[in-house]
Amino acid sequence: MATTTTTSINTGGEDRVLATAQQIVNSLNNTPKEVRQDMLLILSSFDNRLSNITSLIDGDGSSKSEEDRFALAEKVILRWDPSSEGSRRSLNWEDSGDETNEYLSAIDEILNLMDELSVRSDSEIVDRAYSAIQHAMSRLEDEFRRVLIGNTVLLDAERLYGSIRRCSLSFPVNGAGIIAGEDDDEDDDDEDGGEFESFSEDDRSSRFHERGPSLDDNASVDLIDPKAVDELREIATRMIRSGFEKECIQVYSTVRRDALDECLVILGIEKLSIEEVQKIEWNSLDEKMKKWIQAVKIVVRLILSGEKSLCDQIFCGADETKEICFNETVKGCVMQLLNFGEAVAIGRRSPEKLFRILDMYDVMAEALARLEVLVTDDVVINEARDVLSGLGEAACGTFAEFENAVQSETSKKPMQSDDDQVEPLRNDDSESSKLTPVARRLLVLITSLHSNLEEKSKLYEDGALQYIFLMNNILYVVQKVKDSDLGGLLGDNWVRKRRGQIRQYATSYLRASWTKVLHCLKDEGIGGSSNNASRVALKERFKNFNACFEEIYRVQTAWKVPDAQLREELRISISEKVIPAYRSFMGRFGNQVESGRHAGKYIKYTADDLENYLLDLFEGSPRVLHHMRRKST
Repeated sequence: MATTTTTSINTGGEDRVLATAQQIVNSLNNTPKEVRQDMLLILSSFDNRLSNITSLIDGDGSSKSEEDRFALAEKVILRWDPSSEGSRRSLNWEDSGDETNEYLSAIDEILNLMDELSVRSDSEIVDRAYSAIQHAMSRLEDEFRRVLIGNTVLLDAERLYGSIRRCSLSFPVNGAGIIAGEDDDEDDDDEDGGEFESFSEDDRSSRFHERGPSLDDNASVDLIDPKAVDELREIATRMIRSGFEKECIQVYSTVRRDALDECLVILGIEKLSIEEVQKIEWNSLDEKMKKWIQAVKIVVRLILSGEKSLCDQIFCGADETKEICFNETVKGCVMQLLNFGEAVAIGRRSPEKLFRILDMYDVMAEALARLEVLVTDDVVINEARDVLSGLGEAACGTFAEFENAVQSETSKKPMQSDDDQVEPLRNDDSESSKLTPVARRLLVLITSLHSNLEEKSKLYEDGALQYIFLMNNILYVVQKVKDSDLGGLLGDNWVRKRRGQIRQYATSYLRASWTKVLHCLKDEGIGGSSNNASRVALKERFKNFNACFEEIYRVQTAWKVPDAQLREELRISISEKVIPAYRSFMGRFGNQVESGRHAGKYIKYTADDLENYLLDLFEGSPRVLHHMRRKST
């Protein structure tokens, strides 16, 4: 018999294998049932083509009976019974998966039989079937927990903050167009302007800000090794079908809750009571508030979105289950963040907290909109709404405290001193006389901010980059004023004057960046008129122009101007200066160079080429023009 089996399998062909197996089965008709079952198990595990061999036999040898089908499946399950002596510790998912498939198929077989036997409650098999399923679900519950824990992706703070940073460099907030913020190591910043920082062509010095750009909807992070998701889905599907949905939910939510708690630890979020938060000194509280702002962004946009996607994949087709799993998993994490927000909202109000509370309010408003889409737990959503409302009230109350502080300091600091600082920002005395004390103080604050920006711009060696920095940041201030109640306090004239400053910076940028390029297109120094100009001098001019343009292109494609309108206006201004000058120079002298040898080495670009390349400037994506040759006109 053994020889026949070996010969059949070696000669190949599924039909011959099955035919031989049928012969073996027929030869077992007169043997005890236990012997038949053992042989069938051996055959089914010997070759995967024989996995359905059990369908070839019944008690009479013609068609398998329900009892035999069940007995075979039961034997597979009991082999893995965790309560049995000598039971294997875990299923082997990593290798071929044959034993795992055999085990899952045995569960399916029994579940199918139970469906068939549901109308025959007196069947002797029913009780054994329920017992076998109990054993199987105990094993699957352990496997579900093991696979979840063993394949959890360990996250680190640098990776999470890096996700925020990359998105922040690409997406403007409220059209403001600013790359601004604090150092990754959270250096202290001044209240009167430290929140507005620099950007650079060097990604290593790029920074981000709590109220900065929102995360991209496509941003994602793997919470579970993707290779394990299919395994988890196979287990969850059978647990739910077997009526063990609660156990499945319990295991999943427990493991994933622990993972999310660990994420909060990684992000520097501590479990603090309201009383503990309110006892923290300001400097320490300020640091915790900054960490909270970043954590809310990361958790809501990255972690919760990843968790939702994970639930959708593992509990595919079980909508109610995946909704419960998601809510139960994320509730603790979200509530911990909300508790801190509530503690700050009801805490003592003092002027130094104003800007940080505004930061918290901004990020909480964005988070609430996202939570309302993701979470269906009314307790969580209502708490989030209450925290947002509380932060809004805290901001208003803190601003009132700030106003009181301003009004009460007149004896120490005469208002005339404030007027001296306000002078550069106001238009005339009649306008100044209408300003409230709060508006006057805001002007002092913004004047100081403006001075800080001027000083920080000087940190850049590239003069053109100084003006890009100033344009980005002043525009950010203008947008913040216009989009808030500050606009009513400071007035339209203030906004117009700031926009005038931005235009002045743009003119200074053009002068600093493009003067050398335009000088290459002047007639002076090329030795005569268009008819007898020195060909050597012309070649040198074209060569210098190409070099200057290519260097500006290399550097300034890496610079970022997030505001689309400002970015477009700058490109238009450059185009209006450079393109007509290039066309004119080409019209006067191009023929003399083109008629010589190696013309493409000197006249590498058409005017249209240059105009198209200008569209790449200020996108924050460094590019290089190399090995270019002039395109045909």
